[in-house]
Amino acid sequence: MGIGIDRELAGDIDHPSLEVISYAIKQRQRAVRRLDHLFAEYNGKQSILQRRLQHESRSGGHEAPRIIVNHAKYVTDMVVGFMTGNPISITGGKGKDIQPLMEVLDQMDINSHDAELEKDLSVFGEAYELIYLDLLDDGSTQERVAKIDPRGCCLVTDDTVDKTPLFGIHWLKKYTLTGATDGYLTTVYTPHNVITYRTGGLYPNETNIREYQETPQYFGGVQLNELRNNEERQGDYEQAVTLIDAYNSLQSDRLDDKDAFVDALLVVYGFKLEDSVVKNGMIEAPGKGDDGAEVDWLTKSMDESQIQLLAQSLEDDIHKVTYVPNMNDKNFMGNVSGEAMKYKLFGLLQLLAVKQRYLARGIQRRLKLLTTMINIKGQQADSDGAEIKIVPNIPVNLTDIVNNIKNADGVIPQQIALSWLPGSDNPDELVAMLNAEKQQNLAHQARSIAMAGGEQQSSYDNEDGGEPDDQGDNHTQPGQSSNHKLPD
Repeated sequence: MGIGIDRELAGDIDHPSLEVISYAIKQRQRAVRRLDHLFAEYNGKQSILQRRLQHESRSGGHEAPRIIVNHAKYVTDMVVGFMTGNPISITGGKGKDIQPLMEVLDQMDINSHDAELEKDLSVFGEAYELIYLDLLDDGSTQERVAKIDPRGCCLVTDDTVDKTPLFGIHWLKKYTLTGATDGYLTTVYTPHNVITYRTGGLYPNETNIREYQETPQYFGGVQLNELRNNEERQGDYEQAVTLIDAYNSLQSDRLDDKDAFVDALLVVYGFKLEDSVVKNGMIEAPGKGDDGAEVDWLTKSMDESQIQLLAQSLEDDIHKVTYVPNMNDKNFMGNVSGEAMKYKLFGLLQLLAVKQRYLARGIQRRLKLLTTMINIKGQQADSDGAEIKIVPNIPVNLTDIVNNIKNADGVIPQQIALSWLPGSDNPDELVAMLNAEKQQNLAHQARSIAMAGGEQQSSYDNEDGGEPDDQGDNHTQPGQSSNHKLPD
């Protein structure tokens, strides 16, 4: 998260002091344990793996099963698909050209980058990207963007309500070829410079700095861009971690009980086993009668229906807390209408609405930094007022949408109606295509009518036996005299 400090204490933000840099890193390190835990949850290294049961410690006790149903990964992967399954579209403001900017974004493969960024937002609740210049073999430079692990960077801002970025810090642990630790590479991104320290420890000071380098940068702002998932900077499954752990524990206990059922003890009543005669694996025992002899298994009684009810309740709570529906649920059938599907996905759509707002804010800053560099290179681009459209990748009923567009003809402007189409990021272009198609159809109809008229005229000429003379039609119309004289 952003580290807020008093602007006066920051001093020269183009040359932050080592004391301020160390302070910011220490503040960030306080959140690393939480971030590590969230990352482990996504990767399946959950708390159930550290659980030890009492019977495991006994001599000869079997190891208890540890079942992981990774709801954390399910939630994140589904949210990433919902958010970035459809590429994020960017259109320029009215009368503003962003074509050079779009070409740069295409070269970056920005759609893949956005998907990776959204994954960090879903897991950690925050994400960081670095906008930089890459030096090519021919000596030219190319704009690049890279995702940075939130556990190894931070953005320092002022403590005002605007949270204006002052500088960013990225630290990377270095290793030798033998795997031994070899200090840290710490990079500070200021509004006008990039300062690199090679240090012997995580917190740079006057005694552990080995190398120092400073180069100017011309992006017009701090190159480290911070994005957040929501106001609280929480991951999408962070509030459901205890539910996920409880579900894993329940499923593990169910399997452990099944194993214990297989390993049940044989109990005999009314006689001793060593006094019995065992033949072919069978135990001969006195009849029940007055002696009360009986052989039975000692097992733990289980009410599987109640256990299944508890498991279903936990799973429902997980989906309720995360707002991500269970797509395997019977309520999601293929014959559900588009409107009915929207109501079933209402909670998810509210979650995505919040995430879209914060993601668009971060993308706006990315565009501003890239536009500054593009203009310095001599091209002209203007990202002010650019519209960022994030269309959730959820099932839609295209038939209903097309019918709504038809019904809106003459009532709602075409630009608005055509924007309802999934994936339409430029309604004006769709209107132009539609008008061009109408003109082509009219021209085709005109040619068809002309050809049909020519064929009809040719038919008339053939019936008359030739073309009419200059005096007019050879046929005498009612009330008119013929030009030919009658014979005497």
